[in-house]
Amino acid sequence: MSRQRIIAFLTALAAVVGLAILVPMASTASAATCASPWSSSAVYTGGMAASYNSHNWSAKWWTQGETPGAADVWADQGACDGSSGGSGGTTGGSGGSCDYPAWAAGHTYVTGNVVRYTDGNLYVAEHDNPGYDPTISTWYWDPYTCTGGTGGTTPPPNSGGFVVSEAQFNQMFPSRNSFYTYSGLTAALGAYPGFATTGSDTVRKQEAAAFLANVSHETGGLVYIVEQNTANYPYYCDTSQWYGCPAGTAAYYGRGPIQLSWNFNYKAAGDALGIDLLDNPNLVQTDAAVAWKTGLWYWNTQSGPGTMTPHNAMVNGAGFGETIRSINGSIECNGGNPAQVQSRVNAYQSFTSILGVPAGGNLSC
Repeated sequence: MSRQRIIAFLTALAAVVGLAILVPMASTASAATCASPWSSSAVYTGGMAASYNSHNWSAKWWTQGETPGAADVWADQGACDGSSGGSGGTTGGSGGSCDYPAWAAGHTYVTGNVVRYTDGNLYVAEHDNPGYDPTISTWYWDPYTCTGGTGGTTPPPNSGGFVVSEAQFNQMFPSRNSFYTYSGLTAALGAYPGFATTGSDTVRKQEAAAFLANVSHETGGLVYIVEQNTANYPYYCDTSQWYGCPAGTAAYYGRGPIQLSWNFNYKAAGDALGIDLLDNPNLVQTDAAVAWKTGLWYWNTQSGPGTMTPHNAMVNGAGFGETIRSINGSIECNGGNPAQVQSRVNAYQSFTSILGVPAGGNLSC
């Protein structure tokens, strides 16, 4: 007997005895299309998506090498179809079809959840919330751009504006050298798109304040472009490097906002940025965008005498003190030069005040 006839028979029987028969319906729900597979070598920032073990995951903040499902940095977006799972793939980002669930009032969301609002745009939760409206709560939600389909159209923070306005920048550096232009800084941001765009609005502003505070300390408030003690200039050539010092033995002295020094740092920074700084170190003191890029290169990629990059220190909650350790910790931290440490802390506290955010903990090293 066919399924349809069985159902008809049971329904007729139920009518005789006064019972209701609940006929199971075939499920019509389908899982979302999988985002690009998670890669252990890729860098993901807050809101970026990846698929793993047939689920889509959304990064809550900056992460690299932390497996979805095993690390708190990842928010589970639910089951998906079309992914091989595992650690395959080589690219991060928010691929897939951008088929995120519709926002629902009263539904509990956790940091990193991405939803499609009734206006058709996507939003990512910056803080856990019980279903607040994404368009009226900028503390809990930020616009989110998905590149894999028809996602929201609002660009991420650094593509349209820095978390520090030009007016705030001028307030931080009232006596700055005209070389250190705000436009040069904003032009350099594209080299490291995770800078000051990772995490909550508070974390983004804290990172920007931390970077600028260290820069202020290194340059006397953005006054000095080059190292002032010329007696040190020949000291920065490490002739044991296979490439030597082609620009001259006294050519790799401190320059720019982070006072880039040594031939091997000019070589590494230039290679990372696609600029020949080994042969042309003077670019760091003549081109504002190049100068700012070298500062961002160190901030985002170098641990120095510390155990983490300054960027990671700020976005992962280690505190401002760890950025000092990564920049000059072997000289200043652990009682080495408390006055210099306090100078950096004072600048950071001043800048977070200008940006309207708390300074957070772990300020000293």
